Amino acid sequence: MAANMYRVGDYVYFENSSSNPYLIRRIEELNKTANGNVEAKVVCLFRRRDISGNLNTLADSNARDFEEESKQPSVSEQQKHQLKHRELFLSRQFESLPATHIRGKCNVTLLNETDVLVNYLEKEDCFFYSLVFDPVQKTLLADQGEIRVGSKYQAEIPDKLAEGEADSRVQEKLETKVWDPDNQLKDPQIDQFLVVARAVGTFARALDCSSSIRQPSLHMSAAAASRDITLFHAMDTLQKNGYDLARAMSTLVPQGGPVLCRDEMEEWSASEAMLFEEALEKYGKDFNDIRQDFLPWKSLASVVQFYYMWKTTDRYIQQKRLKAAEADSKLKQVYIPTYTKPNPNQIMGPGNKPGMNGAAGFQKGLSCESCHTVQSPQWYAWGPPNMQCRLCASCWIYWKKYGGLKTPTQLEGAARASTESAPRSHMTRQEVQGMSPFTSSAGRAKLLAKNRQTFILQTTKLTRIARRVCQDILQPRRAARRPYASINANAVKAECMIRLPKASKAPVKNRPVARPSLATIVKELALQAPLKLKAPRGAPTPINRNQANQPRAASNLLGKRPFDSVGGLPFSTNGRPFTSGMRTTSQSVIKRQKVNPGDAPNPVVFVATKDTRALRKHLSQAEMRRAARKPHLPVRVKLPLPPRPLPTPILPSSTSEPIVLED
Repeated sequence: MAANMYRVGDYVYFENSSSNPYLIRRIEELNKTANGNVEAKVVCLFRRRDISGNLNTLADSNARDFEEESKQPSVSEQQKHQLKHRELFLSRQFESLPATHIRGKCNVTLLNETDVLVNYLEKEDCFFYSLVFDPVQKTLLADQGEIRVGSKYQAEIPDKLAEGEADSRVQEKLETKVWDPDNQLKDPQIDQFLVVARAVGTFARALDCSSSIRQPSLHMSAAAASRDITLFHAMDTLQKNGYDLARAMSTLVPQGGPVLCRDEMEEWSASEAMLFEEALEKYGKDFNDIRQDFLPWKSLASVVQFYYMWKTTDRYIQQKRLKAAEADSKLKQVYIPTYTKPNPNQIMGPGNKPGMNGAAGFQKGLSCESCHTVQSPQWYAWGPPNMQCRLCASCWIYWKKYGGLKTPTQLEGAARASTESAPRSHMTRQEVQGMSPFTSSAGRAKLLAKNRQTFILQTTKLTRIARRVCQDILQPRRAARRPYASINANAVKAECMIRLPKASKAPVKNRPVARPSLATIVKELALQAPLKLKAPRGAPTPINRNQANQPRAASNLLGKRPFDSVGGLPFSTNGRPFTSGMRTTSQSVIKRQKVNPGDAPNPVVFVATKDTRALRKHLSQAEMRRAARKPHLPVRVKLPLPPRPLPTPILPSSTSEPIVLED
């Protein structure tokens, strides 16, 4: 009964998906809704699988520093792998979840340098955290509430002086005297001086314009003058003047007027106090965040001083009573019965009841992906459905609680990707260009700084065989259309080893491909290489778009596809200018410099001219397709003959006879 009772402040497991690991949350409030259900306001804690790879690298660096500082005992690779499952990241993100989704309790503690990490593996449902994760900013920061325990935080106490030994230390450097109890003044005289200091403070507030607005009445000014800041100033004045009342009195009221002493309670305005109360409600006593997000114009010392002065006001007592009344009206604990419904990921054989199928049911012969056992009272489907992976009962519970497998495996990454979000079917052109390292100058500089070395990716014989045997799993055409999607080669090879003994023994027929010699390829490339334009001598002529008779550079008939001739007129594909009449997009009379591929600009856009679009209309659909399949071949356009002009009629000067036009 006590195990199913959950209270405010407990760390619990929440289940949001039957196949994903549990969510770990801390209960902050238990609220009853209008329909009678119970909702829990919880603080989110994140696992390593929930953060990005860059933040995981930062967490690994922090873990190495912790091991070096705390001198942790050496652990095995499997223990290091399991310790990553026990590490959590605290956050300040809140959410509301149904209380019926709670699946048990767990224990989460702040990591201390006196802790031994291996001890967490020996305890069930035990986690630790040392960093705070910000889901909005995607950052990891050290927890501000760290308990400083250890040898480097201890004070160094000097040895005790022997009897009669003089202290050789300089006391002025160690401390400053602010009050001498053995002075010549009596207590009534000191009290009278303090009353005079309060009266001077009240008069100073009456003369100050800002103070008269904040304390419009005499009672408010007198109350502000009676605060501790006035008494501290009066006693400090006595100490500086050698406890001479006459000199101290003249110091309180100098030539310019009375001295006004104000603390943080008076310096802050009403709106600033409201902001502070709102920030305190959101962040608690985290003064760094309060100052950063709500009061950046205040110093940290000012915020801390205002907090302790604010606690002495009636406003604090009033809010404390309101919170106590709200806490009494809210639920303090809730009973959740044990969840006994079967999991949809259970693998059940035909005619078997859930939990009794054993190893002799579905997927006979396959072992657990984590512990590699072949016998279990219950099996669970795990990972992508096409992988046909499964876990035994104990490894399934480990997966749900700790978000990983007991032993490292490459399939864990594929399962994580499939459970986090559904894969996208396509990517936009902007996203593909954004993934390219050449889109930013920093990425181009980083790539150009590396040594360029030629490498060859050569597949093994088993990989080539697996491509033929496991075509239904590999789906090469689908993989070619989606090159950004990863392929689990290990799973394909494992399936190939199972199918290979049953495969056909007939040799695979390979069709030989005739490859041309290297000399032939070089000659073809030399013929297709464009000629470079030589810069003419003299000053270059500026380009004027209004001049139609200027020669321009080569244009393309089919957008990006070159051609050689149109209607009997030669058109070049090697960069030579046209003879006449064709308009192009640009004209260059200066020799172009070679551009490094890493510094290449954005893709060039070719704009077809009016004449080019007119010539396209004379191509048939078959000719357009042929030109698209073979852009290296010239395209010939047969222009229709122009219509014959009619003869000009000759009118007689003076006749009325009809005119006959003969062709």
